Amino acid sequence: MPRAGLNATVIVEKAIEIIDSEGLEHLTLARLASDFNVAAPSLYKHVRGTQALMDQVATQATLDLAEAINKATRAEYGKQALVALCTSYREFAHRRPGSYRLTQRARDYRPWDEAAKEVIAVVVAALHGYGIDGNDISHIRFARSVLHGFVTLELDGGFALSYPIDQSFELLIEQLDSSFQALHMKA
Repeated sequence: MPRAGLNATVIVEKAIEIIDSEGLEHLTLARLASDFNVAAPSLYKHVRGTQALMDQVATQATLDLAEAINKATRAEYGKQALVALCTSYREFAHRRPGSYRLTQRARDYRPWDEAAKEVIAVVVAALHGYGIDGNDISHIRFARSVLHGFVTLELDGGFALSYPIDQSFELLIEQLDSSFQALHMKA
């Protein structure tokens, strides 16, 4: 008899809780089954296996990132939108490190692809004040690459020097702003 209230959404939420608090390596179907006090095969009624679960978790994490950066940027324009984008992106990664890592998957899974498009749409909207639109693929990639690189290095402990990380992040935002302003002036 299936456990009352157990469904794919509940399983994905629990999986996200585990990866954000303990790390991706701690997420297994056996662990989830134990947390729900059911036999592992019972989970297969709701998820098709580990890869299917990871796809669903990555999709939800990516949707959550899109929501977080959209909430921060939607009422902003120009540099304020850029600051809100960068800050909310970084805050999401710190608050949800396991989820953040899954937002960068490059897998052929349509729901995740659609979620990733939502993230890109928010980035495009945040950069609109610089004259950047959805056709400016290189500029969008530039912004995302800089943010992802910084956040990933920070999460992995890659900034071991005694210089304050927040100051480096502020410089990153200033340099992005300068680059996008220069681009806007050329147009």
